[in-house]
Amino acid sequence: MEKLSNPQVTIEVIKKYNFAFQKRFGQNFLIDGHVIEKIIKAADITKDDIVLEIGPGIGTMTQYLAESAGKVYAVEIDKNLLPILDYTLSEYDNVTVINEDILKLDIEELIKKEKGTLKVVANLPYYITTPIIMGLLENHIPAKSITVMVQKEVASRMQAGPGSKDYGALSLAVQYYAEPYIAANVPPNCFMPRPNVGSAVIRLTNWDKPPVEVKDERLMFKLIRASFNQRRKTLQNGINNSPELSFTKEQVVEALKKLGINENIRGEALTLEQFADLSNILS
Repeated sequence: MEKLSNPQVTIEVIKKYNFAFQKRFGQNFLIDGHVIEKIIKAADITKDDIVLEIGPGIGTMTQYLAESAGKVYAVEIDKNLLPILDYTLSEYDNVTVINEDILKLDIEELIKKEKGTLKVVANLPYYITTPIIMGLLENHIPAKSITVMVQKEVASRMQAGPGSKDYGALSLAVQYYAEPYIAANVPPNCFMPRPNVGSAVIRLTNWDKPPVEVKDERLMFKLIRASFNQRRKTLQNGINNSPELSFTKEQVVEALKKLGINENIRGEALTLEQFADLSNILS
């Protein structure tokens, strides 16, 4: 069949199956082949790769992935899309569609018999972008990279560095697990229906080992959350006001002194390395 990246073909398929877009699943289908090619290039998909695609929709990007990859597992939560995917992917024998919630799927179990490099590729629903990405990173799934379409401002936050307005807990969490690279900006007219905001393709290349040494990962992330929960407050106040932490003001001031950091500094000025050092002293 003709590619779904042709908007006419997408419209015909939607009409044929009487498909109604589900707001609760945040469905925006890609209708631009150039953008899909950019995603596949950014993810560097080859025949040696196993691709995990999250939210294939009607299979627009899946068609391209099937042509480039060795094997594609397409995980779709909306069961109304299953008959459509059966139809649009019927000529590709290297695609397996799984009707499952990605947040509940055992990915290691799924791919354990496969030989090849796992790469995650997705056009993610905006409302659940962060839980999906953090779930993949925190669970240390054995993927080389995660290349996803997200809201433009979320991509900026993932890539941001200290001192910038986009820098926050998400920047630090993502950069602890992976190296972010924004591969392309994508305008709303590349989707059906059109979203109200611009999008971006970001590739997260997982580190073999984190770029900082930290004794207690959980403590470091509690400190990071505490320092960004109240952005206008000093780092020390943020930590002392956090229900997750129980350090005294003196302990925090002492730790900052040891690091040669001014006690009135705000969390947004600290690098990942400084948060790791602070966590190591306090633990």
